[in-house]
Amino acid sequence: MELLNVHKVAFLCSRNCPDRVVVRSYEWAIEQRQKGVCVISGFHSDIEKDVLYFLLKGNQPIILTLGMGFMTNIEPQLRSQIDKNRLLIITPFEDTVTRVTAETANIRNRLTLELADEIVVAYASKAGSLDKLVTEMTASGKIVRMLG
Repeated sequence: MELLNVHKVAFLCSRNCPDRVVVRSYEWAIEQRQKGVCVISGFHSDIEKDVLYFLLKGNQPIILTLGMGFMTNIEPQLRSQIDKNRLLIITPFEDTVTRVTAETANIRNRLTLELADEIVVAYASKAGSLDKLVTEMTASGKIVRMLG
């Protein structure tokens, strides 16, 4: 739980994004890993999953926010990082929530952004739920950096 007290950078990306954003996201992930920055994300979209892959190769802390209740079977790669106190998995949902929906994803993303000290969005599809959330966060005074 002490990972919640470190400086955290949120990373989010819409499910569909332009190719140019993919490379920028990978470079960004490698840079965060090298700097030892704690990244918080749902790691749900394909790009977010790829970023997690790059981050797991380092030693920096990572926080995974779930869009459902806690997983019953945590994959070995993640379990080993939890055991090293390097990975924290959090969720605002009860265990009875077993699937990610548009609604739970939005709640998860909101939690991710509220916990973050900085926000990086690789790409937000125009008029999509992430775009609306980014607009709302910006209006509330949070600084959002766009990669693409």
